[in-house]
Amino acid sequence: MPLNGKNKFTKNVVLLTFTFLVIELLDELVDGVRGAAWPLIRNDLHLSYVQVGMLLTIPNTISSLIEPILGILGDIGKRRQLILGGGVVFVISLLLVSFNQNFSLLLAAFVLFYPASGAFVSLAQATLMDIEPTRHEQNMARWTLAGSVGNVIGPLILGCTVALHQSWRSAFLVLAVLTLLTLGLLWNPIRNLPASKQVNEPTHSFNSGISNAFEALKQCEVIRWLTLLQFSDLMLDVLRGFLALYFVDVVGANNTQASFAVTVWLGVGLLGDFLIIPLLERVRGLDYLRFSAIIVLCLYSSFLVVPNINVKFTILGLLGFFNAGWYSILKGQLYTAMPGQSGTVMTLDNLFGLVGGFMPLILGLLANQFGLQNIMWLLLAAPLALLMGI
Repeated sequence: MPLNGKNKFTKNVVLLTFTFLVIELLDELVDGVRGAAWPLIRNDLHLSYVQVGMLLTIPNTISSLIEPILGILGDIGKRRQLILGGGVVFVISLLLVSFNQNFSLLLAAFVLFYPASGAFVSLAQATLMDIEPTRHEQNMARWTLAGSVGNVIGPLILGCTVALHQSWRSAFLVLAVLTLLTLGLLWNPIRNLPASKQVNEPTHSFNSGISNAFEALKQCEVIRWLTLLQFSDLMLDVLRGFLALYFVDVVGANNTQASFAVTVWLGVGLLGDFLIIPLLERVRGLDYLRFSAIIVLCLYSSFLVVPNINVKFTILGLLGFFNAGWYSILKGQLYTAMPGQSGTVMTLDNLFGLVGGFMPLILGLLANQFGLQNIMWLLLAAPLALLMGI
């Protein structure tokens, strides 16, 4: 490749990488704003708990059926169209949320948003893995950091909006404008990817893509990483989901202390996500994962047995720090195990995610029967599974 052509290619890869990370940041900003805005949305639209449950369940269920198809299409040469089209629908859905006045329109907006996020965000991640196939773990670590920043900043955006005496709708409008600007930044570099890349050249038919996905499920390595990803989530999103309840119902903390616990978890976890990036340049990811699983196993056991709430806060921060990199390393290994099938990775991850999605429900049912304090011990399955599976 001529020097000018090589420089142009490198610049294009850097711009694409940056833009994809911004896309993940935006997706998590939306999630952070929406999570913090639920009380305002409920009061403004006079929603019942049943309607809130429908808003959380119906779009996610529909998306879980659509996204595996999007992953297959992404591997047969439709990647660019899906990412750009998903971005357009992403913007439209945010505008609908911003201007909606009733439950039905909000539900329609979320039904559009979830699969749009799959096409726009998940396929952006898959393409990021394709453009630098030797740096899966490192780029997944950057991706995770971008998402963590979005999760932390999202509620702050809503807080600033409220402080300026604006409606929660204004926050979603700002996010729609930012996404539109990001689409403009993405337009040229994604159209100028080298012709040799998977994202540009159709390689097989849709039926062949489905067959390839089933063939991948016969590979032990693929099943291994898909399974470990689901188990690792016990010590990530599942723990976060039960954290505030644990502090209130088991520890006896008040709501302020419970909120502080979640803040400690997110804040120190963000630091861990930042520091894991240079660490993966020097240390083999699986070696670090094995070490951190041992540390988390000891820390989490201590967290559950120590009675002092301040000590619990300290241990919780250490837990958030040492489980950084779990998702990025495991997901990077999955991409490495399926070269040239990054869209199919999205498909299989979604299918396994359907099963893993029942974990909180199962834990909730068990907690109702046996008590939350006892059920929290089951989350130790995460570090134990990693130690056995690596």
